Amino acid sequence: MRIDKKEITLNDSKKILQYSLSNDNGIEIKILTLGGIITDIIVPDSKGISENIVIGWNDLNDYMDDTSYAGAIVGRNSGRIADGKIKIGEKVYEITKNQGLNTLHGGSEGFNKKVWNDSIEVNDKEVSLILESSSKDGEEGFPGNIKLRVVYSLNNENEFSINNNGISDKDTILNMTNHSYFNLSGNIKRNILDQRLTVKADKIATIREDSALTGNLIDVKGTPFDFNTSKKVGEDIEKINKQLELANGYDHPWVLTEDRGYNIKLEDDISGRGMEIYTDRKAVVIYSTNFPVDKKLTNGNVESKYDGICFETQNLPIGENYRFIEDSLIREGEEYSTTTVFKFYCI
Repeated sequence: MRIDKKEITLNDSKKILQYSLSNDNGIEIKILTLGGIITDIIVPDSKGISENIVIGWNDLNDYMDDTSYAGAIVGRNSGRIADGKIKIGEKVYEITKNQGLNTLHGGSEGFNKKVWNDSIEVNDKEVSLILESSSKDGEEGFPGNIKLRVVYSLNNENEFSINNNGISDKDTILNMTNHSYFNLSGNIKRNILDQRLTVKADKIATIREDSALTGNLIDVKGTPFDFNTSKKVGEDIEKINKQLELANGYDHPWVLTEDRGYNIKLEDDISGRGMEIYTDRKAVVIYSTNFPVDKKLTNGNVESKYDGICFETQNLPIGENYRFIEDSLIREGEEYSTTTVFKFYCI
């Protein structure tokens, strides 16, 4: 196992680093110090052909103004804060509204825009990239100075883990995630509709017309949102359903059931690639690239609808009337720590 790095100068003369984490089984993961962005996850298929299984941009400068958050660390909040307000105790804070009336993924200058400080650790068990940064009191309207630490690790069991940590000097909210778009076909040769998905969840949180949460939960049984038994991503995605219509596809939080083993599984029968996801978070927002951006992928094609699927492991976003805000609250001096593991394999 090893870690390599190279320096990159962006068009605005900003200097960043791109790290490559590699194990002994042909897996390579490339990460920028800009936003902790995962640009590539290169994984062999069942025939030993190594290809990228995440959406990435052909020009690294495209990450600077990327409204799709491809591969990035997301925070302070993940998803939308309904109506751009939070309430802690009796105090209401107005947060930057960067998507209509709502706050999306940390506001206008979220964690995806930061250039993070970097260090590495290499031992017999794994290789790790450690990124550190901070978020100032009042940044985007959020209270509290937060020290942040994100650790990306890869081992020879083909497990890639993301550990998010934070500590604040005031009561505040923190609900981080990673926004990688997966496609197991390799180099985005096909869209994700025929890839088979399993999600261990009995409920989803419903959205309103602007995609913020209503604050209500519904059972997935008998709906297009039931993935407890493996089925193709596209099997029900075009069915007549108000929630699908509002999002133009899947863009909802699934409330994960407490279950031993994986929480989420994605498999592609053609390439033979599979991926299991394990998380200590209560929910996962699954987004099926319903609104592609006008940027060129690493394969040279412009992104299209359904080219990738995000598994944004997190606690429930903050809905209408501050619903679910307790899942995002951290107290002064309390350590915030989350772990999500992606395990890659061949079917």
